[in-house]
Amino acid sequence: MLRLLLCTVLGLASTAWADDRPNIVWLSVEDMSPWLGCYGDDTVPTPNIDALAARGTLYTSAFATTPVCAPARSTLITGQYATGTGALHMRNGNPSRAGLARDPNAYDDIPNYEAVPEQNVQCFPEILRAAGYWCTNNAKQDYQFKVPLTVWDESGRTAHWKHRARADQPFFAVFNHVGTHESGTFSGTKRKPQVVAPADVDVPPYYPDTQSVRRDMARTYDNIAAMDAWVGRKIAELEAAGELNDTIVIFFSDHGVGLPRGKRCVYDSGTRVPLIVVHPTPGSDAAVSNRVVSFIDFAPTMMSLAGLEPSKWAEGKAFDGAFAEAGTGLAFMHADRMDSVLDRTRSVSDGRFRYIRNFMPERPRLYFTAYADNIPMMADIRALDGSKEGTAEQWQMVNATKPAEEFYDSRRDPHEVVNLIDNIEHAERIGSMRTALGDWMERTRDMGGISESELVRTRIWPPDGVQPTTTSPRARTDSFGSRLVSATPGASVGWRPLGSEAWQVFVGPIQLDEGIRIEAFAHRIGFKPSPIVELP
Repeated sequence: MLRLLLCTVLGLASTAWADDRPNIVWLSVEDMSPWLGCYGDDTVPTPNIDALAARGTLYTSAFATTPVCAPARSTLITGQYATGTGALHMRNGNPSRAGLARDPNAYDDIPNYEAVPEQNVQCFPEILRAAGYWCTNNAKQDYQFKVPLTVWDESGRTAHWKHRARADQPFFAVFNHVGTHESGTFSGTKRKPQVVAPADVDVPPYYPDTQSVRRDMARTYDNIAAMDAWVGRKIAELEAAGELNDTIVIFFSDHGVGLPRGKRCVYDSGTRVPLIVVHPTPGSDAAVSNRVVSFIDFAPTMMSLAGLEPSKWAEGKAFDGAFAEAGTGLAFMHADRMDSVLDRTRSVSDGRFRYIRNFMPERPRLYFTAYADNIPMMADIRALDGSKEGTAEQWQMVNATKPAEEFYDSRRDPHEVVNLIDNIEHAERIGSMRTALGDWMERTRDMGGISESELVRTRIWPPDGVQPTTTSPRARTDSFGSRLVSATPGASVGWRPLGSEAWQVFVGPIQLDEGIRIEAFAHRIGFKPSPIVELP
């Protein structure tokens, strides 16, 4: 028999917690701006999400750290900015098949690599696991690095909180909905039932008002209505199992709408996201928070909700839970290479005003990517570009270049089409936000200014750009039991009894009865995992 004693490595006690800690469920959806009833958009009914908002906190100023999924997910899971870990480009280890189909040489100068967070950084579910939580992910990972086997109890299409080891074990469960993804508007994708007619959608002023644009927008809203039904099913599942009153439900999207000038662009349309947090408090009333929240804040907040003090390496601030603290009032964002097309943009928002710095102004705002070109309305946008007859509000869509700096008042100009960078009335605020953005880039060691080949060689895997292998763990035994130690600083260590399928997070020490053997591995994020070794 194996007996786990008090944890010493992470300062946690996985067997000593009371079992009244809350469950936490993420209902994450893809490519969706706050086009919801509870946010004031009644184009299609969203009763299930509105019901969440009616008994939870709706955040009006929540932002993705980047307007594209993989770098955003990297920040969500690590609590570190992708610009400082090497996860900033989309994607760093998985070339776009659509891009290669258009141009077989598109990635000739782009190396494959993994992001490498600073030493000791762990994916936050691993910390929850070490504290006794059952952690599942259904189903996307896409974190810009190979995920250590210590991160999830289960990850895949069948992963579920229902599979936990005991009925009273608290769980953290991620459910990801892909139906709102930009591919949901592609001509070859099966259509959801029509909920809104194309004639009834409001077309943003930066789009041409054509039938194709209206059809794609209506189809996007139809997908949102279908997603709302999915949310209802997930809530009903928790309620039927008697878990809803013990569960914190968090609903959000991975970035803004998956239509042109939304996804891949650092405007509100690409980075402002819905965020609703519902605590299981009977009779609680709806609340609205104007606090600026960023994806950088999610990892420390999940630790805080679980009663754990956030790790020192987490770069954000907990906005809820036992260790919540005041925010900075600013959200920082970035956009870099998308597919094989290189660009570099940085942005900061205080919830109302947005400052943008374009480091490659010679490039257009809406550049060609093979994948996004499958959206039917792109043909009309390209025709508008070619005609040079765009309106004053459509300059971002038709101009061949972009200004070095942009500044918007999203309250008075919600579509962010009137660039106020030269407006003397805003000079002081612009200067302040420009300085804040520069300080953030320096503080987070922004890697966007160097080529990816140099990045891999000098920052990711120095000194020669070759991926290191994590050192296998060894057993160090004392009177308290066996500790598993890897010589690679910051490596996570996993172990299991021989013959078992499930990997456990090592929080040691482990005391083994006579004849019991285990196997173990070590894995630092961004390195190759060690070989599995038998111990002791």
